[in-house]
This record gives sequence, C-alpha cells and structure tokens, in this order.
Amino acid sequence: MTRVDLPEPPAEAREHSAQLSALLREMIAAHGSIPFSTFMERCLYAPGLGYYSAGTTKFGGEGDFITAPELGSLFARCVAQVIAPALQACGNTAQVLELGGGSGAFAEQALLELARRQTLPAQYCILEPSAELRDRQQQRLNKNLPPDLEARVQWLDRPPETAWQGVLFANEVVDALPTTRFSIAHGEVFEQHVAVDAQGRFVYQDRPADLLVQGAVRHLEQRLGQRFADGYRSELLPQLPYWLQAIAGTLQTGLMLLIDYGYPRQEYYLPERDEGTLRAFYRHRIHNDVLAWPGLQDLTASVDFSALAEAGPGAGFELAAYLSQAQFLLASGLAEFHTAAAAQGDPETLYRLSQEIKHLTLPAQMGECFQAMLFTRELPSSALAPELLAADSSARL
Repeated sequence: MTRVDLPEPPAEAREHSAQLSALLREMIAAHGSIPFSTFMERCLYAPGLGYYSAGTTKFGGEGDFITAPELGSLFARCVAQVIAPALQACGNTAQVLELGGGSGAFAEQALLELARRQTLPAQYCILEPSAELRDRQQQRLNKNLPPDLEARVQWLDRPPETAWQGVLFANEVVDALPTTRFSIAHGEVFEQHVAVDAQGRFVYQDRPADLLVQGAVRHLEQRLGQRFADGYRSELLPQLPYWLQAIAGTLQTGLMLLIDYGYPRQEYYLPERDEGTLRAFYRHRIHNDVLAWPGLQDLTASVDFSALAEAGPGAGFELAAYLSQAQFLLASGLAEFHTAAAAQGDPETLYRLSQEIKHLTLPAQMGECFQAMLFTRELPSSALAPELLAADSSARL
C-alpha cells in the first residue's frame, strides 16, 4: 500500500473518523484481524459513522466524486426513454425501484421525463439505507417536482418482500459492495485482512483463505483458463449471486438495468492488472490509500460484468444486452435530445450540453469505462429498443 498526501480534513471530520477508527480497533482487538470486506463495509455503512451513513456531501463539485446524474439531465432522460416501454408493458401497477438514490438528481429528471412521455410508474421507490441521504433526496424532490410527481415517490429500508413488476435501476451501486481481496503466494490463495500495528495504524495482513474464497478464486482461474501468478492481487464478490437475488428476486415481470464502471472478466483479471482495481475517492482525488481516514472517503472496486451476467439467471433473469455507457446512451436517444435542445437553446446552454455529452460518452471520460447491463424477466422483446439490442456486445463477456 502506498501512503499518499491527502488534504487535511477539518477538525470535525477528523473527530468523526477517529470515532469510527476506534470502533474498528476494538473489533480487531476482540477478534483479531478482520477481512478487508468487513473493514470496507464498516467504513462505508457503519450506522452514523460510515461514509454513506454520515452527513458529509458526497456527490458533485463540493463532494468527493461526480456521478452521471450530477452532470445534467441527459443521462436520466436517456434511461427514462429505455425504461418507458418496459413500464408500459408491465401495466398500470408498474413500479420503479432505484437502488441508492444519491442526491436525488436521477429520480428528479427521470420522473419529469417519464411524465412528458406519459409513462409514469404507479410508484417510484428509492431503496436508501442512509438516513442522511434520504433526507437530502426528500428535500430536493420536494423543491423541484410538482406535487403529483412527488407523491409517487416512496423510500424503502429493504428490498420489496412481495412480488412486483416494473423496473429496477442502479447506477454506481455494485462497485460499492464490500469486496473480498485475495492474493496468490506459492500457488496458494490468501485473503487480505486488516490489522493494527504497534503505532495503532491500520495495516494489511494476508491470511490463508477460507474454503469459500479459495473456491471462488479457483473458479475464476477455471473460467480464465489459467492460474494466477504468485504475487497477483485482486478482488472478487463471492456474495454477488446472493445480493442480486436479495434485491431483485421478487421482481416477477420487468427490466433490471445496472450501470457501473468495470470490465468483462478477461479484461478485469489481466496479468498486468496485478494490484486489482481497489481505490478511494477523496475530494476528487483517486488514490490507493484505502485505509486512510475511515468514514471520510469512498472505497470502491470495479465490477466484473462477466460475474454479474452469470448471477442474473440465478435470480431468474435473462441477459438482454451488455454495452458501454457511450453505446447505451447513443442507442437511447442522446443525439435526439441534443438536437432538440440545439433547436431552441442559447449558446451557453448548448456549450453546457456539449460538455455533458463529452463527459458521458468520451472514452477518456465515462463513455468506455462505464458499462450498462440489461436483464429481463417475463418481458416481451418489443419492450426493448432495437437500437439497444443491435449494440449488444455480450460476446465480450
């Protein structure tokens, strides 16, 4: 691990991090070193102290990173165009379930676009475990949506437990699942743990992997057709099939759309990517000191989209399409939205839209590193745009 120079947090933030660090040290003192996945889960989701549970700004210019919905309305409008036919096919009881609503920007723009298309869901549900983020979302939607649209929005503490139909959408959610870190030494599989050194600092410690992690790594090697070299380190999500079943198992008819940054398996586990993809986001800096300032920075790992594609059928879904974010947006009406805006926009608006499109679609920005995966369940093929199906690149998986 490389220690990096990060901006010093203000006193209140340092105290916040110190409280979470103390809890982590107590856990390690009581049980010994903890798997990195446990450390990551506590850093992100510990009640009142985790990154996504506390009261700091996460998204946009004042936060730590920018997501696609924060750039403007185009991303949400394109997604709305994709999901509108699925909602129509599901009838007047159709719902939308958004996982992790962020700042509420996506829900706001998606509902407005669905209203313009007269394809509003009966309910728009946001599964948001963070009370602080839920409050921000509620304030935003109350301010920016007309009452009839706002009334359709509900917040959930857990996935629906009864059968429903409609659309499940998640943008930059899978990358925040607590990841298992593994390494190879002398041909054996080890799991990365977090311990505390004599100075009280968090440090890595490799321990022999349990049977679950060993099996998952050997399965990876079998799929890749070769063994990992000694010294290779990366991540995987053994819990991915169970997570997908938990969040989408009750969706009986509809569409599931997941967008995130990641790779197909063969690209994820390239020999030269021997330190994996784990990283931290802090004040718009991307770095690899993921043990620094617990609770104050986002921890994330890229998504193995091949693993995601394999998990879908286990939850009852059929893979419909896999494509880059640029391909997805272009197949979902991005150019048409820009042309319509150009016909009536002022130069300043057109410049802003052009910058938004560049950020969303250029390979060096979000266009290629972000991927979209669509699953269907008991949904007619006519509910998906032919342009999306034509751009499918699932052969890469």
